[in-house]
Parts: sequence; C-alpha cells; structure tokens
Amino acid sequence: MQTMPAHAAHHDDHEIETLEEFDAIVSARGSLAGFRVQAVDLTDRTRELLTTGAAGAVFLGCPMREDAAAKVRSEGALVFPPVPDLPFDPYRGHVYTPDELFASLADGYEATPDARAYAWLQRTKADRDVYASTLRALHDDAVSDALDELLTGTRVVGVMGGHAMRRGTREYEGAVRLGRELARAGLTVATGGGPGAMEAANLGAYLSPYADEELGDALRLLAKAPGFTPSVTEWASVAFEVRARLPRGGRSVGIPTWFYGHEPPNPFASHIAKYFSNATREDGLLARSTAGVVFLPGAAGTVQEVFDNATPNYYESRGEPTPMVLVDRAHWTERLPVWPLLRSLARDRSMETRIALVDRIEEAPEALKRLLGQ
Repeated sequence: MQTMPAHAAHHDDHEIETLEEFDAIVSARGSLAGFRVQAVDLTDRTRELLTTGAAGAVFLGCPMREDAAAKVRSEGALVFPPVPDLPFDPYRGHVYTPDELFASLADGYEATPDARAYAWLQRTKADRDVYASTLRALHDDAVSDALDELLTGTRVVGVMGGHAMRRGTREYEGAVRLGRELARAGLTVATGGGPGAMEAANLGAYLSPYADEELGDALRLLAKAPGFTPSVTEWASVAFEVRARLPRGGRSVGIPTWFYGHEPPNPFASHIAKYFSNATREDGLLARSTAGVVFLPGAAGTVQEVFDNATPNYYESRGEPTPMVLVDRAHWTERLPVWPLLRSLARDRSMETRIALVDRIEEAPEALKRLLGQ
C-alpha cells in the first residue's frame, strides 16, 4: 500500500516549515541566510532571531516580535507579515487535513474554516480588489508547493467522476472498491476532493487496510446521509463517525476548490489541497496523476477533465502520454459521446495505446494495469 508522510520530508533544503526545522537549522548552521521560513510562529524565538544572521532570508507569514523583525530586516531579510482576520493562512507550509477544514463542525458546518473561507471568497471575489486576489494567489501557490512536496516519489492515479453519485447506491460502492483496489496496488489515489464519486474513491483508499466486513459497515452507516444536501453538517458528521470507528485509514489526496464552495470537501482524503482557483486546481490534479486517470460517469465537469487530460497527452507536452480509462460504455458512447471523439484524436498518435473504455468499474484496475504495461 502506498504511504505518504504526514508532513512531507522532501521539501526544498532551503525551506523551513516547522519550529523543529527552525531550531535544527539555527543549531547546526548558526545562520538563516538564504532560507525561506514559511508560516512558523517565531514569537518565542526572539533570542535566536536577534543572535542569528539572516541576510537574504525570507520570512513568509511568521509571527515575530517587532525588535526581531526590525533586526532581520536590517540585515536584508524580507519579512511578509501575517495577514490579520483571514479565515485561512496564505503562506501555509502544508496541505490541509479533514480535521483542520472541518474544525468546529459540532457547531454546524457554517462555523468551520472551510465554510468561512468560502464565505470570504464570496465577499471578496466580486469587488476586484487586487489585495484579495493577491492573497488568493499566494495561498494557491503555497498549496501547490506543499502538494508537490507531499507527492514526491509517489505514483498517483486520478479518479474523476461527478458529485451527484449518492451514498447507498451500487455505483457508489463500485467506486469505493475501485479506490481500495488502486490503493492496495501501491498507487496514491487522487480525486477532485468533493462528494459523490470523488468521496467514494477517497473512501476506498481510506478502507484499503480493512476487509469487506468493515467496508460494508462503513457503507451502511454513510447511507444514513446519502448526499450533502440538505445538510452538509449531517453528511460530514456521519463521515467522521466512520473515521472514528475505523481509525487506521489509508492515505489519499483530495484536490477540491472553493470556486465550487457549495460542494464541501470529503473527509476521507487524508490530505486535502484546496484551492481558490478552479483552473489551477484542475490542471494541477491532472498533471500530478502520473500513473493515469480513471474517468467514472459524470457530466460537464468530468467531460472537461477528460479533454483537459487528453490535450497534453495528444501534444505530449508533459512527456509520454499517461493512461486514460473511461468507465461505462453506454455513458461515454451514447449519453455523452466522448469516447468516439477521444479515439479519433488518439488515432495514429502514441496516446492511441494509452486509452481504454470498459463497461464495468470492476474492469478499470486491470485496464489501467494493461495500459501501464504491467
């Protein structure tokens, strides 16, 4: 089973993202020159800052006392101060966890950091304020950096599908089993991080250490709240109840967006890279799916993802084409005839041997393995 560190160990040697790293660098080197210190609370490290060189250092959103800030600035360091009264940290050094985004869920979803960040976006996106758009861009770039650090050395398979798939259905269970099988094959499952098919695939990866009996128990419990409407609070609370009963869940990644903030992130992705920009999120999700993508039945959003993925495969702009497996022949040839167009695009190109259409979700892992040449 593919595992990932709780906090990435692969980040740039000149980035400091925890207090432990800060202390280790100061102790070992006696200098912060050239380092980037990211979202670390340094209010209790005034003595170290006053006695350690910081020429060329950059402090991104690090609380510190004024005398320490003045000293490092005098040595040529750049200090980007924390931004007060924001429901998110634009300089954050790590991707999110479900517990972090859903903190205060007991008081209702509206009280959570996730809902408050969406409310902030709704308030600020219409006024075209360059300050707010800069904060969003800083946040999204920090999340991308953290996601790259997290996924270094992992083989990522994307699972795309619509948000409308409901808990308690045969289709939902099929997507859960798909996610579990992919995770058990040593792949890191990545989804759009939302409800429906996305949640099911993340849940499958979460349940990868567990047997069919526990999987069945989880599905029965979740069916009590089939969708995130009318109550996100109830929908999320049942998911956290499953997590509490089965605490040894496997790891996976969800990459949602506040652009579609009415759709909450699902709590089964152990790591959540949430973005304000949907374009950045879409491209980042597909670009990081280095071991291929499985497309479950979906509507406009999933169709867009098929061709967002097909375009770099067609031009080989990211190198060798990655596998694409479309699930449900009737859906992709009759209801939404994506497959004929995809096949026409692929004809006589190297991506022709990297696309497959299967009838049933159970066939997807074998098709993916075949396209990967395993």
